[in-house]
Amino acid sequence: MKQLVLAERFCLIGHIVSMAFGLAGLLLVLPNPELIVSLPAYGQTFFQWSMAGGGVVYIVLGAAAVAIYAYRTLGLWRWLAFMVPSVFISLGSELLGTSTGFPFGHYGYLSGLGYKVAGLVPVTIPLSWFYLGFVSYLLARTGLNSDRKSSWLYQAGAIALGALLLTSWDFVLDPAMSQTMVPFWHWEQPGAFFGMPYQNFAGWFGTGAVFMTVASILWKKISNSTSDAVGQLTRSQLNLPLTVYLGNVAFATIMSLAAGIWIPVVLGLVVGVFPAVTLWWAAKPAPDSAALNLAVNTAAANLSASEASRKAEVSVASAGVAPK
Repeated sequence: MKQLVLAERFCLIGHIVSMAFGLAGLLLVLPNPELIVSLPAYGQTFFQWSMAGGGVVYIVLGAAAVAIYAYRTLGLWRWLAFMVPSVFISLGSELLGTSTGFPFGHYGYLSGLGYKVAGLVPVTIPLSWFYLGFVSYLLARTGLNSDRKSSWLYQAGAIALGALLLTSWDFVLDPAMSQTMVPFWHWEQPGAFFGMPYQNFAGWFGTGAVFMTVASILWKKISNSTSDAVGQLTRSQLNLPLTVYLGNVAFATIMSLAAGIWIPVVLGLVVGVFPAVTLWWAAKPAPDSAALNLAVNTAAANLSASEASRKAEVSVASAGVAPK
């Protein structure tokens, strides 16, 4: 377990550092070619590599960190029950979208995000759906305490809120990644919302809601046969999901603000960041260590007192028995 925690932290730190390097390259180095020319040969090679593969690295490390976290905290089957539907359903939506324009609108991916499935969708894109979808849904489900509520409304509410958190990330991300100096995809028919059609948001919400619903059904079946690990998560155990969510929103926010795009950032803060932090805070806190130690010490003292009293009673009884 210790090795898993170390691997999880390594991937999380690498994920965040990769985003920071990406921001520095896109916003500081690339707009100033003289900085690139002034670099030594190995520096120029590293910069070229980072621009070509940096997007792939930060997505893969984010997906790895969340996958290890899911396996470590929820178990193998709950991890797979979310990852497999999210990857394949999102890939299907993206392939459909890039081919027909449904459900997101007409768009296409450029280079910079790795090998493309069928020449249309980078293989890293379904991974980003997985790790952002997972942390969004887990924050919503745990924050609403839907695992301990029998009403289907709580289950539906967790799915809807999780899909909204996921979609709000795209509010900020899409303008940053499609309208800036180095775009990663382009809209063939630009829409009214900073180049995006409003249909895109419905596609995001719908795709997220579908794979979250599938995962919810599978998790329920798993919970019927094993202990409900999801319902037992505490606030401190949601630190990684919150960190991943806020880190990715921050990356998109800085990109958007650098391009002078601020309205999507406000929307992302209102319908994404604020609800995510509120849901994290609504989760049950971890047991207070001082109170836990006091309870353990009290129980031990009571046990010792009980044992001493029993021994005293035995001694008195023994002393009162006269030998024949």
